[in-house]
Amino acid sequence: MRNATLGSEGPEVGVVGLGCMGMTWAYDVHNRDDETSVQVIRQALDLGVTLIDTSDIYGPYSNEEVVGAALAGPYRERAVLATKVGLVPGTGEERVLRNGRPEHIHRSIDESLHRLGTDHVDLYQLHRVDPEVPIEESWGALAEVVAAGKALRIGLSEVGVEEIERARAVHPVASVQNELSLWTRDSLAEVLPYTEEHGIAFLPFSPLGRGFLTGGIASFDELPADDFRRQLPRFQQEALKANLALVERVKEVAARVGATPAQVALAWVVAQGRYVLPIPGTKTPKYLAENAAAADLVLSPADLAELDALPAPSGDRY
Repeated sequence: MRNATLGSEGPEVGVVGLGCMGMTWAYDVHNRDDETSVQVIRQALDLGVTLIDTSDIYGPYSNEEVVGAALAGPYRERAVLATKVGLVPGTGEERVLRNGRPEHIHRSIDESLHRLGTDHVDLYQLHRVDPEVPIEESWGALAEVVAAGKALRIGLSEVGVEEIERARAVHPVASVQNELSLWTRDSLAEVLPYTEEHGIAFLPFSPLGRGFLTGGIASFDELPADDFRRQLPRFQQEALKANLALVERVKEVAARVGATPAQVALAWVVAQGRYVLPIPGTKTPKYLAENAAAADLVLSPADLAELDALPAPSGDRY
C-alpha cells in the first residue's frame, strides 16, 4: 500500500487505516464475531493498513480487548495503535456522556493499556471536548500521559480551529479526527486547511458515510434492528431515498474508472490533502481488501471535480 506520514513529524502509515468501532459497537452488534475481527485486524497489517483506531467507549471497553488480542505478540510492533478517551457510558436516552477531567484521563490510559496489552499507544486522542472542563486542562493531562511514556503523541476529535489552537498552546497536536466524506464536508472550509498548514494529520472517520456511500443500503428497513444508523436523520426513509441519487452519481464515476463506489469515495477523501488518512471501519475481510485497494486509486482532476459538485445530502449528521 502507498504510505504517508501521520502529520509532518509522525511515523509512516498506510494511507488508508482501519476503524475498529463497528466490530463491537453501534453497527449490528448481535452479529459480533471477535475471532473474525482479530483476523481482519491482522489481515489489515498484511495489506499495509497499519493505522489501527479504537476507543475505550466502543463496546464499551470490549473493542480495545479485541484489538489487544489481535495485536498480541509480534503484531503490536507492526501497528500504529490509536485509541481515545473522553466519552463514558450514560443512562437512558443519554447513552454517551463526556468526561475530560484530568483524573479520568489518567485513570483511563492505564485501563486502556491493560485492555490493549501494551505499555504505550502510538496516538492517544481526546474523543470529545468536555464543555465542563477547559480544553487546556484536558489537554494538559494528555500531555502528562506523553511525558509518562504511555502515549507517543496526542490528538483531538470533532473539533474546530479555535479548540486546536488552544490545545497547541499547551502541547503539540499530532492529529485531528473529524468526520469527512462525500456527504459530510464541513471540515473542508477551515479545519482541514489549518491542519495541512501546520502539519497535523487529519483522520477522517466515517469516510464512507457510515456505509451509505458503498451503495449497499437501499432502504431504512435493511438496517439491522440494533443498528444506531436507524436513529440518524440521513437514514430515515424519505431522506435515504433522496440520498440514493448521490450514490448513483458515485456509482457512475466508479464504473468509469473501474472501481467500486467505496473505493471512489475513499480515493476522493485521500485526495483532499497530504496528511489525510481515512479510517474506514469494517469487520469483513472482503471489504477490508476493497478499502485497502482504494489507496492506489488516483482519480483524475475531472473525476474529482465531478465528485466535488455532488449536492449536499438530505438530513443532518445526527
